[in-house]
Amino acid sequence: MRTLVIETATAACSVALIEDTRVVAHAHEIVGRGHAERLVPMIAALPEGGRAAHILVDCGPGSFTGIRVGIAAARGLALGWGASLSGYSSLPLLAAAAFSRGMTGEIAVVLEGGHGEVFLQGFSAPLAETGPFASLRPEMALATLGGRRAVGNGVRFLTALDPAVAAEAWLPDAMDAVLLTPGLAGLEPKPIYGRAPDAKPQATAEAVA
Repeated sequence: MRTLVIETATAACSVALIEDTRVVAHAHEIVGRGHAERLVPMIAALPEGGRAAHILVDCGPGSFTGIRVGIAAARGLALGWGASLSGYSSLPLLAAAAFSRGMTGEIAVVLEGGHGEVFLQGFSAPLAETGPFASLRPEMALATLGGRRAVGNGVRFLTALDPAVAAEAWLPDAMDAVLLTPGLAGLEPKPIYGRAPDAKPQATAEAVA
């Protein structure tokens, strides 16, 4: 079965076509906040316009806007193509990538969050969660590392506090979804925010008013 993977949870925007356990096409760009402009053209540039029987989308945590763009596109394509749809989290995706590149033992994935906080979750090899993820102030995240190597786009907040921290700044990449176990790639396709989003839907705002 062919799967289209959509990754928009951070400053990176990437897409991949996967058949069984093989990546057959892939594109990855650093777009900042430009997911809405770049995502559809990137999908269209894939073989056969990216059409697939299944769509897999990053549900977060990460960028509030990026997550919504990715999920909206995934839902629209799934409806139009009659494709099945599921989600995954950016945290185990980065952990899977780290372990596939030679990291061992236990690591901490650290992603930028909102309000100056970071999302942090621990993983052990080959790919198992060591606890739930949390949204923490950088000081608290640093205190909970416990000597673990940190990966993700939130590590800059930790190294700013302690330059000696073992850390690598990585962004999620859609092609690494091939490394996820079926359970980790079978989430309900809805946003994982980690904390309440700053923006409120218009209907809610009007109701409050």
